[in-house]
Amino acid sequence: MSSLNRVSFLALALAATALPSAVLAQPYDAGADNQGQPGTEIAPVEVRGQRAPVYNANATTSATHTDTALIDTPQAISVVTRDQIDDLALQSMADVVRYVPGVGYAQGEGNRDALVFRGNTSTADYFTDGLRDDTQYYRDLYNIDRVEILRGPNAMAFGRGGLGGLLNRVTRQAGWGHENELHLEAGSDDHFRGTIDYSLELSPSAALRIVGLYQDSGSYRDGVTYERFGINPTATFRTSTGTLIELGYEHFEDRRIADRGVPANPGGTRANPAAPLEGYQSVFFGDPALSPTDTDVDAFSAHVMHEFGNGLTLRNRTRVADYDKFYQNVFPGAVNGAGTLVSISAYNNATQRTNLLSQTDLIYETRLGGVEHTLLAGFEFGHQDTENLRQTGYFGGVATQITAPVTNPTINLPITFTPSATDASNDGQAQVMALYVQDQIELTEQLQLLIGLRYDTFEVDFLNRRTGARLSTTDDLWSPRLGLVFKPQDNLAFYASYSRSFLPRSGEQLTSLTAANSAFEPEQFDNYEVGTKWDVSPILSLTAALFQLDRTNVVVPDPANPGQSILVDGQRSRGLELGATGRINAQWTIIGAYTWLEAEITANQSATVLAGNRLANTAEHSFSVWTRYDLTPRFGAGAGVIYEGERFANADNTQVMPAYTRIDGALYYGLNDSIDLQLNVENLFDEDYFASAHTNNNITPGAPRSFRVGLTARF
Repeated sequence: MSSLNRVSFLALALAATALPSAVLAQPYDAGADNQGQPGTEIAPVEVRGQRAPVYNANATTSATHTDTALIDTPQAISVVTRDQIDDLALQSMADVVRYVPGVGYAQGEGNRDALVFRGNTSTADYFTDGLRDDTQYYRDLYNIDRVEILRGPNAMAFGRGGLGGLLNRVTRQAGWGHENELHLEAGSDDHFRGTIDYSLELSPSAALRIVGLYQDSGSYRDGVTYERFGINPTATFRTSTGTLIELGYEHFEDRRIADRGVPANPGGTRANPAAPLEGYQSVFFGDPALSPTDTDVDAFSAHVMHEFGNGLTLRNRTRVADYDKFYQNVFPGAVNGAGTLVSISAYNNATQRTNLLSQTDLIYETRLGGVEHTLLAGFEFGHQDTENLRQTGYFGGVATQITAPVTNPTINLPITFTPSATDASNDGQAQVMALYVQDQIELTEQLQLLIGLRYDTFEVDFLNRRTGARLSTTDDLWSPRLGLVFKPQDNLAFYASYSRSFLPRSGEQLTSLTAANSAFEPEQFDNYEVGTKWDVSPILSLTAALFQLDRTNVVVPDPANPGQSILVDGQRSRGLELGATGRINAQWTIIGAYTWLEAEITANQSATVLAGNRLANTAEHSFSVWTRYDLTPRFGAGAGVIYEGERFANADNTQVMPAYTRIDGALYYGLNDSIDLQLNVENLFDEDYFASAHTNNNITPGAPRSFRVGLTARF
């Protein structure tokens, strides 16, 4: 689809969505939140030279679709605020989860986000303003107000997927009282990044905002570069009849080199796993010049909310997005037994996806049967068109694999990319229609009950263009949720919860449907969780969660008849998550996380993935803490410690990434009331470590010591 046609199509879809809502507007309630974002309230802060950072949030709408305090939500949730993003100079989803318990990250083949939620790696469980944003690409934070990380299955609120958790980015919206801001940043490896946030208040009932990004950076990895561009204008209207309308459009581009890291030493076994190759921190295995990744995203969004009064609210969110993603990589395979040669392969993949998603909620707060209820009834419609084409790289027009010396693995050879007999060439349409109901019941002043049920009908029509085969499946998914909260006092809560989610056989990217697996029931994930939340003060929160997450309906070859497949109970994750977020006093801010996680295979799934193996990219113990202390009203310092235990690169457990500890630091200086200077140093003591993996031979070395200097001007 051409750029002009894409924009025209999206503009037409947005107009069709927004116009009826504006026509049906009703009386306006002056007490409504000026951004239409219930749950964004944060603890008040004292302005003292530099504004004191706010790391904690009090409430969110995402987990329940209603404005619910975090302490009243029976689920482990972390909110990364804008102040956290700015103080730590976060720029990626992997950065975001470093101080979040229960969540890690995988390599994602150097071309996409791949977070690991309670042991489950996902490239699709990402949402923007509560609506699915599931194409495989690297997301940015330039236009984000906060990031919400929900752990455990979340199908009642979000639909399919969300198996171990999900990440929801809440975007900045036009409103009133915002400061304008220009941020410039430069640092190691030719890093440059600039963002602008500009607001215009047209009247008490109309506001505009535009957020923009440009980044051009190198890397500690040879030949790897990053370039990003984004622009996100939004408009907010408060009608005299009481309806709030928020409209937005984003164009985002990401250009980078797909870097799949280094291979492991040869000879690794389950009993004696090998470690990654040492001494190749900056060396590119393959050809960086022939490993480009290009992503273009165009998305329109509309949020319409009306409060009728007497506790009744109607809300609709609609998102229409077009994604154009291409990546190509020339990457390493296994090292030979002598440790002298490494295999090199290549392929590329193009994906085009268009999403039309709409979610409507009716919320009614009332008193029935002598108790308080927050009733929710909702409807969701989604349509996704996906085309993808993979092509294999042929060296010299013939060979699909060559070898290169381990001592000189960066190659520069002609490669021809054409489809092989087994390369994917698919065209698929997925459609979901869902109904859900939920009740949050205040049984007593101390006891609250949450009960919900969602029904999805999920249809996939799939064409394998390579073979001409057509497949169609329909799944009827029932997703229950049950939670109980006991509050012996207002700032202390104990909770217990159960939730369920499903993954249809088409997979999280809607490209995995085959004749062999289409007849089987979807994979099922069940989460049992107990926890506690303690708001020590209005600005400091402590959390703890114990959980068990079971994955069932996993398709594996039948040991008695390898030509057939059977369903088994595939894996179990059990763990403890501890978190601390907020300010100890006016000068001292802290984030802390600890995770103990046993995530293992529970049934043999292949000749190498055996019962008892640990899941990939999952440490048994991980710990992180960040603290900032403002020594004077204008000068502050921050320090962070990140510890990751050893992690296996793959579920066969034959290659392992050693444990590591990394120290980060930062300095903050308020030049005056309008200009701040900031220095962030990553890996202060230049620790050698391995950050993440995709497979046994695609392991990413951690970055050496690096710095970024930032200037922020408010006007």
